[in-house]
Amino acid sequence: MKVSEAVDRRVSIRAFRPECPPEALVRGILEAAARAPSGGNLQPWKVYALAGAPLAELRARAAANPMGETPEYDVYPPNLWDPFRTRRFQNGEDLYATIGIPREDKAARLRQLARNTELFGAPVGLFFCLDRKLGPPQWSDVGMYMQTVMLLAVEQGLDTCAQEYWARYPRTVADLLGLPDDHMLFSGMALGWRDESAPINTLRSARDPFEAWGELRGFEG
Repeated sequence: MKVSEAVDRRVSIRAFRPECPPEALVRGILEAAARAPSGGNLQPWKVYALAGAPLAELRARAAANPMGETPEYDVYPPNLWDPFRTRRFQNGEDLYATIGIPREDKAARLRQLARNTELFGAPVGLFFCLDRKLGPPQWSDVGMYMQTVMLLAVEQGLDTCAQEYWARYPRTVADLLGLPDDHMLFSGMALGWRDESAPINTLRSARDPFEAWGELRGFEG
């Protein structure tokens, strides 16, 4: 598979089949992804992969606390402005349209949002953490590591959904993982095989044209 093909196929999947990938396959993806770029070769990521009973325990703990906890960082800036606000709004509308939930049905939308705590039925949950003393450059390194995981998963026929939603459960996740106090949770990720029959998996989020965010300068021909 070409890298360009993996990039094009990767989408956020929100309904998974229950079959669990073999441990060796998951480990192979996580190990291969460690070739992701890392400034100064700090390799700031700390990664936990949960399946089976540990993952079920995490789901149960999160479900028992539907309001979540105080996040340790803002997933989105407060009072989001355009064009970012419009992009986020439209993505939400497109998502709920795939499963027939109108904007006025707040209860149904909240129930769908709560499916994040189930990792959308995925059999594997990945959790990405880093030392609290590290800064924005190292956060970007963890993001590049996550992207590499997602592309390698596509290569293996698997699917993912990155979930910063888990920032709502920093203590729950840290307690279950036994995360050292000097480390914090950045993001979760659902991993598995997509449910091809699920309408929600038909969503392919829109992207603005190059002219909206890019410029080319100094090129000839």
